[in-house]
Amino acid sequence: MQQFIGVDIGGTSIKGLVTDEEGTVLAEAVRDTEARLGRDSILGQLYSLVEELLAGHPGVKAVGIASAGRINTDSGEVVYATDNLPGWQGVQLTQWAEAASGRPAAADNDANAALLGEAWLGAGRGRPNLVMLTLGTGVGGANMADGLLLRGAAWSGGDWGHMVLVPDGCPCNCGKRGCVEQYVSGRALLRLAKEKTGREYTHGREVMAAAEQGDAAALAVLERFTAYLAQVTANIGAAIDPESIIIGGGVIQSRAVWWPLLVAKAGEKLAARIVPAKLGSQAGCFGAVRLAQERLHRIEVGRGGDTCRDKEDREHG
Repeated sequence: MQQFIGVDIGGTSIKGLVTDEEGTVLAEAVRDTEARLGRDSILGQLYSLVEELLAGHPGVKAVGIASAGRINTDSGEVVYATDNLPGWQGVQLTQWAEAASGRPAAADNDANAALLGEAWLGAGRGRPNLVMLTLGTGVGGANMADGLLLRGAAWSGGDWGHMVLVPDGCPCNCGKRGCVEQYVSGRALLRLAKEKTGREYTHGREVMAAAEQGDAAALAVLERFTAYLAQVTANIGAAIDPESIIIGGGVIQSRAVWWPLLVAKAGEKLAARIVPAKLGSQAGCFGAVRLAQERLHRIEVGRGGDTCRDKEDREHG
């Protein structure tokens, strides 16, 4: 059975898997991103991880890479990246991966990859019309229609984090005001908690733990947070009409209190479509494996030069 590598590059860590065709995990590896040291250091850590995985599984056929930033999946170039990965913009990621591994490679945005993973093995399995929201330090997103990722003309499709939720609201680092990211991200939760309680929290888990213990102020914070999130999902539902809106990111691991609040605010019809992600922090890696499988398929059928947005290719993914 063929084997593939899937790698997910984040601002804090680089995670990698080797799987077979069915997604069975054969090996795992992780490295610190060391993003503060810049592009060369990130690539060095990435090379070390891929080298480790290949040493244990030399029969790997192709490599997929998920990364923060906007990725031109035709060329493999990082066309836009924030300072979370310094110097990352302009990296020819697919070209680098093929040279480093000696195997065919493909690359895509991490939120797109996470949705591919969830559609393959997770909460979206068997459902071709999906939206994913990843709630972390920021807010990522991805869209799928009829089994095809909708990447957009400038590779920024699914950028729900920078849809305006509150006109003239909180300033966003993108230059606009009132973006979704300023109200339903992990950073936004901490800001809201400080405003409502006067306390400094270092992680959203602390707010959720306090709410679980019956802290009224923390519960009020989560009431406001889930009201914003319910509005975001309602807007997505009206715009895309997906079968499921998958919510992932670190907040999913501590959802005992806030998830029922979200369901209540979303309303019965929409709430039935909102589901938690199942693959956790490995969703991007599984999606990257899927990218590698698609890339190898295009080569095997003699169409390796076609774009990753070709519909027939997606139907095999």
